[in-house]
Amino acid sequence: MSSVLWLQGGACSGNTMSFLNADEPNVVDLITDFGLDLIWHPSLGAELGDNAQKLFWDCVEGRRPLDIFVFEGTVMRGPNGTGRYDMFAGRPMKDWVTDLAAAAQIVVAIGDCACWGGIPATEPNPTDSTGLQFHKRERGGFLGPDFRSKMGLPVINIPGCPAHPDWITQVIVALATGRAGDIALDELHRPQTFFKTFTQTGCTRVQFFEYKQSTPSFGEGTRTGCLFYEFGCRGPMTHSPCNRILWNRQSSKTRAGMPCLGCTEPEFPFFDLAPGTVFKTQKVSGVIPKEIPEGADHLTYMAHAAAAQIAAPQWSKEDMFVV
Repeated sequence: MSSVLWLQGGACSGNTMSFLNADEPNVVDLITDFGLDLIWHPSLGAELGDNAQKLFWDCVEGRRPLDIFVFEGTVMRGPNGTGRYDMFAGRPMKDWVTDLAAAAQIVVAIGDCACWGGIPATEPNPTDSTGLQFHKRERGGFLGPDFRSKMGLPVINIPGCPAHPDWITQVIVALATGRAGDIALDELHRPQTFFKTFTQTGCTRVQFFEYKQSTPSFGEGTRTGCLFYEFGCRGPMTHSPCNRILWNRQSSKTRAGMPCLGCTEPEFPFFDLAPGTVFKTQKVSGVIPKEIPEGADHLTYMAHAAAAQIAAPQWSKEDMFVV
């Protein structure tokens, strides 16, 4: 039986809500079928006050083994390094994070805030928030770039705003059943099983992306046309399986006619865009998207785009407009 302790720092509880809606496996399955010992969770833990503090101290001081320490939300270091913007169980949350991360066999960051700071770490960042082992794309975060858990692993990052429930539960199952060594991580410590491919993989609009044909409007009713060229979709630059592992077993942003916002990447939210342009593709010379799919340069992409538009079949142009 693997013990799990889940704490929540500077967060909106979105990842907890996602976790509680997991389906394969669900939370009950984690406990009954996979033998998970959920020591404490902010929405599920029965202990309060002194009893909850005793649980935490037992884990810190080794009286109770801690296999997996899960953290959701940012680590708030302010004001002035005291951490007193986020007090929990009688002390700054950052102090609990330091002690529990040191005691755990495995440390898991759930959601963008825990992985790299997310929205709270966006400038001017008045709470001095950061992720566990990354601050945006920069290695370090709160625990430092060289941190390793007792099992010798870096923080395992499961990003998203929120993370998909199946990403959370399936990774926890793998860890709880002793398969931590089988989880290959990318350079941002994300499990490659979920984050090696792009959000665009499995997108039902991908044929329109290839022919550079854009949709004229948002919404599920317009099922044709690509959202990348005019509506700021970040699917071709974002690593996630959102079009392979559908949300609610039903859909994804792009299938519903909503541009991907790139929420599994450290740069999310992309507040560096001009005001009012979150859903507008930034262009170079008014034509080529400022950010293009990985592995291409603007000159090559421009040539490819021109050739693709010339070769586009009539069906791809019906009710569309060309970028």
